[in-house]
Amino acid sequence: MAILKAPRSGYVKTRLGRQVGYDQATRIYRVMAERQLRSVPETFRIEVHYAPRGAGREMRDWLGANYHYCVQSGGDLGQRLGGAFAGAFRRGGTDIIAVGADCPGLDGACLAEAARRLRKTDVVLGPAADGGYFLIGLRRPAPQLFDGIAWSSEHVLQQTVERIAASGLSHQLLSVKEDIDDLESLRRHLENEASSVLREAWPNLTHAV
Repeated sequence: MAILKAPRSGYVKTRLGRQVGYDQATRIYRVMAERQLRSVPETFRIEVHYAPRGAGREMRDWLGANYHYCVQSGGDLGQRLGGAFAGAFRRGGTDIIAVGADCPGLDGACLAEAARRLRKTDVVLGPAADGGYFLIGLRRPAPQLFDGIAWSSEHVLQQTVERIAASGLSHQLLSVKEDIDDLESLRRHLENEASSVLREAWPNLTHAV
């Protein structure tokens, strides 16, 4: 499932927007989200969990009618993730993987690897370079993994791993990848990824940042 926001200037990628302009940050967000959905293996069932409430038509107009759309619950990221997982499990989902639209290096091969690992462990995490995670997969409900975490900090992954251990669950980690949240992470991505979808979309983006 994809945890997404409606692509509105000043609503998405606000940290990056303060540095490169909100319209530019929104274009970057749109490209990353569209690429992320295209990279999902065909055998996966995709739910798009969107915010804000009332943006359902906007999301369908943007992404198309081939996905299952669900409105996100309110609250912080932990409450929204917990609510998304709870709903997906209630609908009969198994081996559920959640991603956002921040990691242009997350491709179909990585998603397939996460699914393979999830058959053998309770939790799969994709560590982000900033100390968070770009992917989380669960075999069963585990709402305790989303409560009391210092979201938007460098402690997210560490606290989540500690919570997994305290819950008696097993986990595996994927390779570290870069989340694009601010100008510094965008620069690192462009320096390390010669064929970045972001550079392809805006050939002069490197000069802009």
